[in-house]
Amino acid sequence: MQWESLTGDQFAEAVTSTQGVCLVPLSVVERHAHHLPLGTDTYIGREICQRAAQLEPVMIFPDFIFTQILEARHLPGTIALDPDLILKLLDNVCREIARNGFKKIILFSSHGGNGSLAPFFAQTQLASPRDYVVYVANPRFEPEEAAALDAQWSTPVWDHAGESETSAILTIRPDLVHMDRITPGEGEPQGRLKTLGDHGAYTAIWWYADHPTHYAGDGQPATREKGELYLKTMAQALSRVVKTVKADKVSKRLQDEFFAASQHG
Repeated sequence: MQWESLTGDQFAEAVTSTQGVCLVPLSVVERHAHHLPLGTDTYIGREICQRAAQLEPVMIFPDFIFTQILEARHLPGTIALDPDLILKLLDNVCREIARNGFKKIILFSSHGGNGSLAPFFAQTQLASPRDYVVYVANPRFEPEEAAALDAQWSTPVWDHAGESETSAILTIRPDLVHMDRITPGEGEPQGRLKTLGDHGAYTAIWWYADHPTHYAGDGQPATREKGELYLKTMAQALSRVVKTVKADKVSKRLQDEFFAASQHG
């Protein structure tokens, strides 16, 4: 169920029916090549969460679009907040979710740039006592699911505005996809920092070095059918995360134990 769609009178029952579990879709507003909308990650994250909720009841918080996207500040349409503000805002949101009765909060990111942000934010939850637990969802596919997905892709699965994301938006909002604007070859990495990467050195400018126009992969082979299977499979995997979190009785106990011990040095 969608948080903002409920009336105040329906809310208390929603807390009970979802067993106090809330799913927070983390996304962003950024360029996705020439052919996809700025809200690509938002559309995809929202769709996966809604489909997962149909399989395993859970509250879905409104789209949280204010996440890490500093690497796209040079491109029109990007909304890039200060890092400390992102962390403070997300922490405040989680506290408000918990205050409203949801003591298990699952962060699900549809934006690759949050790969470091979400786990770090989860670690910051140990800075001070709280009466809720934050989980980071990393949905895992069953072997047969992974095989079915692998079989349908013509290009590497990891992409940005490539085959998988383009296929997903063709399923969700085909009216926002402009296949005729795809520039062949533009999604290939430029390799301007390849030597650093080959020797295990990381720098924040790595993404700009490879993909300055925010296009990685190839969107040309995308189809609506591929998008449907991708979204369905992701939703199934996410629903299993939700179910597992609902059954978890250990994390909160250990967290309380940790906080009690930490007060005494």
